[in-house]
Amino acid sequence: MSATSEAAAIELLGYSGYQVVNLKPITRRFKLSMLTARFSRIKPTEIVLFYRQLALLLNSGIDIVKALELLQAQTSNHRMTATLGEVIAELRGGNRLSAALSKHPELFSKTSCRLLQIGEESGSFETTLKHLADYLEKEALAMKSIKNAMMYPAVAAVVTVVVMGILITFVLPAFNELYTALDADLPAMASILMGAGEFLRSIMGYLAAILVIAVIGIIAYARTPSGKYRVNNIYLHIPLIGRIIHLKELSRACRSISLLFYAGLPMPEIIRLTGQASNNAVITEAFQEVEQEMIRGEGLSRPMEKNPIFLPLMVQMVKIGEETGEVDVNLEAVAQNYEVEAEDKTRSLIGLLQPTMTVIIGLVVGLIALSLTSAMYSVYGQGL
Repeated sequence: MSATSEAAAIELLGYSGYQVVNLKPITRRFKLSMLTARFSRIKPTEIVLFYRQLALLLNSGIDIVKALELLQAQTSNHRMTATLGEVIAELRGGNRLSAALSKHPELFSKTSCRLLQIGEESGSFETTLKHLADYLEKEALAMKSIKNAMMYPAVAAVVTVVVMGILITFVLPAFNELYTALDADLPAMASILMGAGEFLRSIMGYLAAILVIAVIGIIAYARTPSGKYRVNNIYLHIPLIGRIIHLKELSRACRSISLLFYAGLPMPEIIRLTGQASNNAVITEAFQEVEQEMIRGEGLSRPMEKNPIFLPLMVQMVKIGEETGEVDVNLEAVAQNYEVEAEDKTRSLIGLLQPTMTVIIGLVVGLIALSLTSAMYSVYGQGL
């Protein structure tokens, strides 16, 4: 049988009418599925689908353990299968679903588990699952739109680097050997280009080593609290891109606050969970400061107004929501507004980057082609 601990296994066997004489853990043999389960990635859309299907099964009258077993049987993701197996074992051991899911924070956030806990206590579990699925779906779509929008510039940048690398590594040395064998006098532009190519090839190993060390150092520094804060702060101040990141973070925060407020959580807890859910340390710290001032009786809009990280529209709508009691409705509208603005700015950025990257690639390739062509004419002119 499957159980989270020896005590849980004894309890489950007792419920089934068995008396335990001896109990030993099974040492499982290595299976490929175990390795794939460990390294498989669960997409946000799979979590959304899980919540939607679970709500549908529960509405149809199936008990929660049976519903999870059905979802486990139909999923093709090995990691999801293993995770649901652990969750089912927790439920059989007497735990609630929210508590079982909270043991997998890499898949189920604190906000999600807290909402499910409220749904369990209020008797509106299926409704909570649907609202949570809607929230996560909007968040996943927002992140997907940014990734799709940035795909072209990333590909163009990689192509530029690859083309330059091929030209410097293979094309220029071949022409350089040819002109050296002919003992030709090259034009200034071709000589500079050949010299630059030769210099880059000679230090290529050092550049690669420096680049690897720099990347490792930045990653290690970004994992420290102070490093993560500074790196995230830089993200927010990058020209053009910083504004998009800022809007996306605030729109996610607005949706979180709206959902948690609708569920009936106290505002200090809402702000704490919203801050913890953010991927940006600067946003997280800003919400921590707001929470502290709220506890001192400052309300929500006044602490936000003191911090420039919260944009004027958000602050004003929170202030109106506090007066009318419709904070959730107002922040939902703010989230939609910020998402539309972020998408518009993303499209504008892509529209600017596409011709810019094309021009850069054209200039680099054109400069090298012009230099090589002029060198060839020079050789012909010298009668070599």
